[in-house]
Amino acid sequence: MKNKYIVLIGFLIVLSNSIKTNAQDDPNAPPVNKAALRVAAENDYYPIVTLAVPEGILLEIGGVATLPDGRVAVSTRRGNVWMIENIAAKDGRCNYKLFASGLHEPLGCTYQDDALLVAQRGELTRLKDTNGDGIADVYETVYAWPLSGHYHEYSFGPALTPEGDYYVTGNVAFGDQEWWRGESKVPMRGWTMKITKDGKMTPFATGMRSPAGYGIIDNELFYSDNQGDWVGSGAIWNVKKGSFIGHPAGLKWTDKIANSPVKLTYEQHKGIADHMQVKNDKGDYIKPDNDQNKPFVTLYDLKDKLPELQMPAVWLPHGILGISNSEIKVDKTEGKFGPFPGQVFVGDQGQSKIMRIFLEKINGEYQGAAFDFRSDFQSGVMRMDWLNDGSLIVGQTNRGWGSAGDKNEGIQRLYWNGKTPFEMKEVRAMPDGFEIVFTKPADEKTLKNLNNFVGRSFIFKYFPVYGSPQVKEESLKIEGVKISDDATKVRMVISNLTKYHVHELVLSGVKDKDGNDLLHPTVFYTLNNIPEGSKLASTELIKTRVAPAKAKAVASKSNSITANSSGLNKQELRAAAEPLLKKYTCIACHNENKKQIGPGYKDIAKRKYSNERILQLIYNPEPKNWPEYAVPMAAMPQVKKEDGLKIAAYINSLR
Repeated sequence: MKNKYIVLIGFLIVLSNSIKTNAQDDPNAPPVNKAALRVAAENDYYPIVTLAVPEGILLEIGGVATLPDGRVAVSTRRGNVWMIENIAAKDGRCNYKLFASGLHEPLGCTYQDDALLVAQRGELTRLKDTNGDGIADVYETVYAWPLSGHYHEYSFGPALTPEGDYYVTGNVAFGDQEWWRGESKVPMRGWTMKITKDGKMTPFATGMRSPAGYGIIDNELFYSDNQGDWVGSGAIWNVKKGSFIGHPAGLKWTDKIANSPVKLTYEQHKGIADHMQVKNDKGDYIKPDNDQNKPFVTLYDLKDKLPELQMPAVWLPHGILGISNSEIKVDKTEGKFGPFPGQVFVGDQGQSKIMRIFLEKINGEYQGAAFDFRSDFQSGVMRMDWLNDGSLIVGQTNRGWGSAGDKNEGIQRLYWNGKTPFEMKEVRAMPDGFEIVFTKPADEKTLKNLNNFVGRSFIFKYFPVYGSPQVKEESLKIEGVKISDDATKVRMVISNLTKYHVHELVLSGVKDKDGNDLLHPTVFYTLNNIPEGSKLASTELIKTRVAPAKAKAVASKSNSITANSSGLNKQELRAAAEPLLKKYTCIACHNENKKQIGPGYKDIAKRKYSNERILQLIYNPEPKNWPEYAVPMAAMPQVKKEDGLKIAAYINSLR
């Protein structure tokens, strides 16, 4: 059997090399699916083990907690808590025992003092097994909060404070007539609550919309939010007591609840930010849309007017680094999980993947770099926790909304196999750019070519429309690089850094000394502060640029794509479309080959729409054409006509 595996591995290596050769040497070769190749490469370092689940058990997981004895507790949205033994078995076979039931959609759990704490929709509950039979016989209410009954009033937590108390966050509901607008129908919706072990609650902060993820980093609370009204993109925030994160719904209660640390009121916010509440001639509210011709503000534009406003520590650009960000976990495995100790991992429900974040503190404020890390989980990644062996248990559900995974729920284990990938390990802000630290020494020849370094900056609108396009986009002016003696670091000097903007850096041509590409060549750095210090002199920089002739020819062809694209092959059409699919976040909902949140590109191609018709549907989607999909596509007026036609030409090349 072992010999068969060796033969199979050898065949796959030959096949992989032949694919690369075809893509590089034959312009008429079938297009290479780079995303699929990257997932396969991720698996070379971080394999996924799918745990067997007994028939009849639905693990739509909302909470995961590792116990000191190695068992893992998982809470499900159906109201059950299961204890799983032997969870690190190599074959994925483990034992399940029902620990508690009858709970109200518990979306988080943690272990403390021989008890399990779970956050139900309307209360924080302590579950105890007092007689040692492995079943909870005490269900103790620690603290309860109001519910209006709206389906979207999820509650998340608890996150344990350093003192042993708890943080719990609450989702907003949505309006009645204004069904698109997040509302706090009852107190503490859109808030973070701090609850003591003996059940006393103190309001902590507000401005949350859908705070699905939470974590303690350096003894401080962080949470992740999802794109929506007032939230231009997903991100993680450092939540400080008394801060306002940005969504105004919870401000309704700042002058009504006792001991509110936030003083800003909802009416004051309306006087500063346009809530876009416009009625038609029948007196009905009109759903706000993204008007490209209308002036807009960003979060940082309002910092002086809203002193309680807390900026994101790290933006996670929507559609690229997830669409429904969830759990936050710090790697405390001391190297058991690979070369990223102390870094932060963030799950995503919609794209069924995990991202990695390197954080640093500049001028007392968190900021940092966000990378892709591991894709291809079977369902939406909701909750994660470290096992005693340093691997990561990943609890999943898509709750019927759809996800990149092909299942509705499940549980998997992610582990590091000991091989080190070539990655950007750290990206640090410098007074004149960024310093990048690699996991391995890089090939100096590839570092000395400035054409292997490209970048741009952008930010998001702050308004009540659902999500935001990337705005204020600007190409980065990379003046040169300086390489460390051992080639494990490179310093990029950039002359147009922009405070509070996301800076995207792409190092697609950089290789290690063995000729391997970076596993993930793109990083997004949120620059809340530019550090002080000395800048590099121009004489210290390498400024050489070497562009392959073939790359110039392909770029020239791709720029000429219009509605008539018959002279271009599939490889060229894909090369032109890929950066646009990323820029306009099409990849958030669409995959080339399969159903995701929306239909696959090949399924769209089967409809035989013209390029112009696809462009029209980008601007004005018709959900009735795809009734089997639960989430309707939003209008995309920000897509430039020439870009939309490039995307359409690529889609139609897949027929």
